[in-house]
Amino acid sequence: MALAALVASAAWANPPQVKPMRLGPSPDTTTVRVDLASEARGDGKADARPDAKNDAKSDTKVDAKPEATPAAVDPLEVLRQRLAGKLARQTLRDEPANPYDLKVVARTTPPPAAPRPAARARAESAGHGSTPHWSYQGDGGPAAWARLRPEFNLCGNGQRQSPVDIRGGLAVDLEPVKFAYADSRFGVIDNGHTVQANIAAGSHIEVAGQRFELLQMHFHRPAEERIDGRQFEMSAHLVHRDAQGKLAVVALLIERGPPHPVVQTVWNNLPLEQHQEVPARVPLSLQALLPSDARYFTYMGSLTTPPCSEDVRWIVMRQPVTMSPEQIELFARIYPMNARPVQQLAGRRILQSQ
Repeated sequence: MALAALVASAAWANPPQVKPMRLGPSPDTTTVRVDLASEARGDGKADARPDAKNDAKSDTKVDAKPEATPAAVDPLEVLRQRLAGKLARQTLRDEPANPYDLKVVARTTPPPAAPRPAARARAESAGHGSTPHWSYQGDGGPAAWARLRPEFNLCGNGQRQSPVDIRGGLAVDLEPVKFAYADSRFGVIDNGHTVQANIAAGSHIEVAGQRFELLQMHFHRPAEERIDGRQFEMSAHLVHRDAQGKLAVVALLIERGPPHPVVQTVWNNLPLEQHQEVPARVPLSLQALLPSDARYFTYMGSLTTPPCSEDVRWIVMRQPVTMSPEQIELFARIYPMNARPVQQLAGRRILQSQ
């Protein structure tokens, strides 16, 4: 409000001509008294009146309670500067921001991460990136296993792969396999490729002077092994390992016939969901799995699933065991086909016990 009063007072019809002030008396100077204190109070009463000439004591008297203005400063120049500053501040408030002005903002928190595409997020959460998981059919089927991951290289380039079509085995006097199977605790899991029974420690076999501990048993449909071109309904693989980590697999060929009580015990403990192991409440009578005829074929091969590791001793029992059509159908409803095709024998020697 004080600035508005000063502007109004500047609009007199015949304003006095104010000359720059000098220190000391001047006979030709009209002295103006400006009460800056009233301007500072904001009461709008600025006092400017002519005084007597040649009054050296009253050249300029400035009453400024907040702070004194030096006597050598032109009071009107001070007012003009204050008015210009206030108008400039008002203009800055009223003008819109220039969109091309560069503003630097100090960030106190890191910027949020860019959202990942949904497909990529699903692939990463699955842990496979864009590579399909191995399977028995489709893009991840046996023909593609070696290309899926570097560690699956043997599935395509190995020289001792399994399963094989067993033909012309050399009949020799092989030492019988010593089965030391006991009734064991077990748990059943559907691992996404087969139904598997994990066996508690305590059962083992001895073959060619080596001892192998039984780890687990799983099933394939149809049987992966063939005998002279014949394919069986199913097969059960009993996986063993010795103290050095080498593997021995006993393969039981399965054909249609009477129900198998041991297999039924496994079926009775099937889990409701994949990858969830169910501990059975009854033991598994492993010795009852075996056929009455202990003769067998043997050769060196590999795992029949990725990574297709070699140096696996295979023991294929010559006499099949049986499962009922209902037992076979139950497994077929879960896994209609989970067998790897037969592989080239590539000059390997197959022995058979007499």
